[in-house]
Amino acid sequence: MDIAKYQTFAKTHFGDFSDLKLLITAFTHRSYLNEHKKSVSEHNERLEFLGDAVLELIVTQYLYSHFEEPEGVLTNWRSALVRTESISTAAAREGFEPLLRLSRGEKRGSERARQQILANCYEAVVGALYLEKGYEAAKAFIEKSLLPSLKEILESGAWLDPKSRLQELVQSRDGFTPIYKVMDEEGPDHDKMFVIGVYVDDQLKAKGEGPSKQAAQVLAASNALRIYTKED
Repeated sequence: MDIAKYQTFAKTHFGDFSDLKLLITAFTHRSYLNEHKKSVSEHNERLEFLGDAVLELIVTQYLYSHFEEPEGVLTNWRSALVRTESISTAAAREGFEPLLRLSRGEKRGSERARQQILANCYEAVVGALYLEKGYEAAKAFIEKSLLPSLKEILESGAWLDPKSRLQELVQSRDGFTPIYKVMDEEGPDHDKMFVIGVYVDDQLKAKGEGPSKQAAQVLAASNALRIYTKED
């Protein structure tokens, strides 16, 4: 393991990090342990659990302090900021990807899987930073790396529910209401994956895959919105 790259990361982002092992653990995916059982005993899921709570509190405090919008609006803004796409993008910008410790199989995973791993790692790093330096240090990192994306989220309307946005767009442009249909479902009941298609005037516009019908519908709507945007 190249410890120097983690030392450089810590110095660049946080000034120092006395418990470097804790930081390295934040970058360690569960799959990595399967291939390094003799040398590695911890993965980042406990730190992710902690970091998720710290992240939500800091984002909530920021929105409460800077905006006087109703609770429902602030909740949607927060959801847009802490969702997988936003957090993984922040992690990529901060140079997390070369530091990830993954199994060979996970390294060849899908783009969606990569986003999820990056997002989880971001939360784990926040958790590690909170333990190492406290709340204010975690807050400073989140304000620098994630919160600047709020401006783009607000300008693009990305904080709105994708299904609602798609319905408004399709009804105004085409005069139809999008319809969602299950195209496929795989796996046992406790680990099922659904593929949902969104149709406009009986024409398939996009597909989405997720662990629930609702999640797959949201992704299908998001994919359809991208298609409509390209057509404009």
